[in-house]
Amino acid sequence: MGKPTPTFYVFHGTDEFTQAETLSDFKRKLGPPDTVDLNTTYLDGKRITLGELRHACDAIPFLAEKRLVIVTGLLAHLSPRRGQQLSQSQHEYLDALTDYLPTLPPTTRLVLVESLALPAQHPILQLARETKRGYVKQFDPPRDRELPQWIVSRVQRHGGEIELRAAHQLAAAIDADLRLLDQEIQKLVTYTNAERPISTADVDTLVPYTQAAVVFDMVDALGRRDGRTAAQTLHRLLDDGEHPMGLLAMIVRQFRLLIQVKELKTEGASSREIAQALKLHPFPTSKLYNQVTHFTAAQLEMVYRHLMDTDVAIKTGEIEPEVALDLLVAGLAATE
Repeated sequence: MGKPTPTFYVFHGTDEFTQAETLSDFKRKLGPPDTVDLNTTYLDGKRITLGELRHACDAIPFLAEKRLVIVTGLLAHLSPRRGQQLSQSQHEYLDALTDYLPTLPPTTRLVLVESLALPAQHPILQLARETKRGYVKQFDPPRDRELPQWIVSRVQRHGGEIELRAAHQLAAAIDADLRLLDQEIQKLVTYTNAERPISTADVDTLVPYTQAAVVFDMVDALGRRDGRTAAQTLHRLLDDGEHPMGLLAMIVRQFRLLIQVKELKTEGASSREIAQALKLHPFPTSKLYNQVTHFTAAQLEMVYRHLMDTDVAIKTGEIEPEVALDLLVAGLAATE
């Protein structure tokens, strides 16, 4: 006799992309999309009462074999915060939920979704591991050293191939934003038509974050007052064919964003709030959020004025663009 099919699932962890994809695959396996959607209920775990949860789970499927109930945030809501204990009502809820889950109807599939990793000692995690009707999966994003291999596997999943150097380049440019990585991978596979491996040249051509990522590195070096690294990075960009005025425009944009992020961060805004306010992608915003710690507000304003003066000097023919950039980088690295 085979192992019984689980009736309740715990999906937890910070890898939102893989978690969402796994949930979509799970739904697909339950039957035709129209029928599954008709028998799917989404609930907010921070607001749902146990009675409302039971009502949703105990309902009979309509013209289908299974009913899917997806609850987000319930188990985190029933976890004590650091330095605090659960209230009596939370304890009662948790105890009643622990008693109820093993009795779920065989026609129901309950998925408890959490955006953070739950503590190993959480009673529902322990229950899901101990009972044959439970299932636990933790979703953690790949570590930095694992990311290139994740990219290689993802490219293969989309029917293509990628050179390992190109995978490392893509990982360095976009970091662990898996959803954005997947979008760029699909674009690269389409570009090569899966007829040859994706190369570093393809990544340079199609992925807009690669040169911007190098500019991030240069500004990081400037923030550390590491003039040698900043100058080497500058000449790497020039050797790769970047136009001096285009580079200056990217540096100006970077410092303009740093000024805006510095102001919002000083006012107490989080990285996510800043991304929304400036209409930026969360990945570059998080890098900017960390990068502003290298500069005071006064330094950023002085740098920005210096950039404007450099732009005028180049456009009026006072100085050659590449010489101006060299002097600019040397001057910014020395700024205190």
